[in-house]
Amino acid sequence: MHKAIRIGIVLLTLLIGSIAAPRVARGEMTFQLDLEPVGTGFNLPVYLTNSGDGTGRLFVVEKPGRIMLLKDGKPASTPFLDITALVQSQENERGLLGLAFHPQYRTNGLFFVYYTDLTGQLTIARYKVSSDNPNVADPKSARLLITVKHLLGNHNGGSILFGPDGYLYFGMGDGGGGGDPYKNGQNTTVMLGKISRIDVDHGDPYAIPKDNPFASGSEGNRPEIWFYGLRNPWRFSFDRASGDLFIADVGQDLYEEVDFVKAGTPGGLNLGWSIMEGLHCYNADSCAQTGLTLPVVEYSHDLGCSVIGGYVYRGTKFPKLVGNYFYSDECTARIWALRPDANGKWTSTQVFQGKGRLVSSFGQDEAGELYLIDLNGGTIEHLIDRS
Repeated sequence: MHKAIRIGIVLLTLLIGSIAAPRVARGEMTFQLDLEPVGTGFNLPVYLTNSGDGTGRLFVVEKPGRIMLLKDGKPASTPFLDITALVQSQENERGLLGLAFHPQYRTNGLFFVYYTDLTGQLTIARYKVSSDNPNVADPKSARLLITVKHLLGNHNGGSILFGPDGYLYFGMGDGGGGGDPYKNGQNTTVMLGKISRIDVDHGDPYAIPKDNPFASGSEGNRPEIWFYGLRNPWRFSFDRASGDLFIADVGQDLYEEVDFVKAGTPGGLNLGWSIMEGLHCYNADSCAQTGLTLPVVEYSHDLGCSVIGGYVYRGTKFPKLVGNYFYSDECTARIWALRPDANGKWTSTQVFQGKGRLVSSFGQDEAGELYLIDLNGGTIEHLIDRS
C-alpha cells in the first residue's frame, strides 16, 4: 500500500506545511491517545469500514481477497465475501484493497470493492448482499465497473469511498516504479495518479458527474478524473462533519505528505506529483509551481517510510479527540494529530508511538470511532483517550 519498507532512524522533529511544527510534549496535550485491542486473527488486514445501515457491524478487508465481519473479537467463521480466486495478492502492494458500501445500502444492498485482478489490473466491481443472509454477499452478483492496466506491482492506490455528494471516489497510484517513469501523475488522459469521481446510480455501468473537470472527455482527457498529480493516494477520507477532504499521498525517497481540500472546492486540482515531492521540487528542471495545490503537512523519511491516512475524529466517546485528523506511518507506527487553529495555521503533533506494528490503514465505525489496523499482526485496535 505503500512502498518497500524502509525503517528510518527515529528523530524528534516533524516537518509541517511551510512551517516547522512546535514540539509538544505528551504532558501538554489535552488528551492522551492510546490503542485498545478489539480484534485479532485476521489475515493481512488492510482496511476496516461499516455498512452504514444501523447494524453497527464492522467489516475487515483482508488483502488475499476476503471481507470478514468482526465478531466477538475475531473474524466471523464465514466470510462476507471471498474473491480470492479473482485477486492477485502475492506482490507486496497488490490484493483486495478497498471496500465502500452504497449510501443506501440498507435498502439496495449494494457495495463496491477495489482489487488487483489476476493480471494485475486495477479493478472496481459492484456486488450485492445475498437475499437470505445479511452477513453474506452474493458472489454471483458481481458487475465490473472499471479495469485499468497496471504494469508494475507497486502504487496501486486502493481507497474507494462515497463522498458527501453521493458520488463514488477512488484513488489510483501513478503506475508504479520509481519517480513516475510513465509520467502519469500529470497526464490527464489516464486515471493512474488520480482521484476519480463517478456516478454509480446512473449510466451503464456508471455516469460522469457534469461538474467533473474533464467531463467532456475532450482531447483524450479521462472524464472520471477529479484531482490529479498524485503518486499513490493509498488512503483518503472525508470529514463526516464538514465534508473536507484529507489525502495521504505516499512519497518517493524523501518526504510523505497530507493534502487538504476544503469542502465545496471544484475538481481539477493539481496536487503536484511528479513536479513536487511534498513541499520540495522533485525535478528541479521542471519545477514550476504555479497552479499547484501543495500539502498542509509533510514529514521526512527520518520519521518513517510511507504515510497512512486516517480520519477526522467525530465520535462521541472521547470529546477531546474531536476535530483532530489522525494519520500514521506504515514503518514506524507513529500517530500524529493534525488540525488548524482559528487562523487556519496547521499544527501536527505526534501523539502516539505504536512500535511493533506494521500499520496498513485506519478504519471508522458508524458512530465515528476510529481504529488502527496492524497488517502483519492481524489486529484491530480502537483509538481511545486515557486522559
